[in-house]
Amino acid sequence: MPSPAPFAPGSVSFRSYPNQGLGPIEAVDELRAQAALAAEHGFDGVMTSEHHGGFAGYLPNPLQLAGFLLDAMHRGWAAPCPLLLPLRPAALVAEETAWLAARFPGRVGIGVAAGALAVDFEVMGVPMDDLTARFEAGLELVSGALRGEATGPLAADPAIAACREHPLPVLSAAASATAARRAARVGAGLLFDSLVTPERARVLVDAYRAAGGTGSCVLVRRAWLGEPPRADVDRQIDVYRGYAPASAPEHWGADEMVVAVGAPEVAAELLRVRKVSGADALNLRVHVPGVSAVAAREQIARLGAEVLPLLRGAR
Repeated sequence: MPSPAPFAPGSVSFRSYPNQGLGPIEAVDELRAQAALAAEHGFDGVMTSEHHGGFAGYLPNPLQLAGFLLDAMHRGWAAPCPLLLPLRPAALVAEETAWLAARFPGRVGIGVAAGALAVDFEVMGVPMDDLTARFEAGLELVSGALRGEATGPLAADPAIAACREHPLPVLSAAASATAARRAARVGAGLLFDSLVTPERARVLVDAYRAAGGTGSCVLVRRAWLGEPPRADVDRQIDVYRGYAPASAPEHWGADEMVVAVGAPEVAAELLRVRKVSGADALNLRVHVPGVSAVAAREQIARLGAEVLPLLRGAR
């Protein structure tokens, strides 16, 4: 059975991160193996994300990594989600995404965010001044181009031109009603982080729909079958709180992790948070720094075999 389009309503994707303690070659090999395992066990796609300067648990090249993973997966889609848009020329992001889709038709999407970690901008030599305005301009360009509405010289790129017949879905990370309305205006969907409460996500989804937004709204959730790596999760959440925009923690829960010994309980809670939030699709995460590759693979296989069928049955 073919996978749904990237970010499609009802889809359940896997969030891909490198495990600590591996060299670059081994890390890429393991990421490819885990993506292939996720596809084999029924996940509709995989998402990659971005930080720079060796930030623990992340890589700096989410779009390139999506291509690495697609090459290893027998089915399903991949998306850099989020890619930190202000670190790159927006037209280049659109071109590279469109050409990746030319290699993997129907299997590529993209999500973007403004970024908040200072070291990312320091490493790239990019200022953080006027970040919101720069992000908004970049989001409008990328969304329009990948929807087939590019203008000027960019419209002559063959892969960009192909988006007129085969548009590519775009998500925008959103933590405020203003961000939700901005995404609606430019034709992008929404991406919600793993810590936002379902109730807060619902407020933003409602604002998005009221503004005319028709794209998919995707909610990231941590999920774990069995005894979770609680100390590792707590450490990572402390890191996120240390650099998140001031408004974000106001709407974060304790850890928003879906944990249970049995698959029915995990599935029921995921279905509940999806309904409360108004999200169309779920993106599941098991990685934090400290989780081994062996444990990650076990969770991928178990969530795929035991939880996904229960989520599919409830569509």
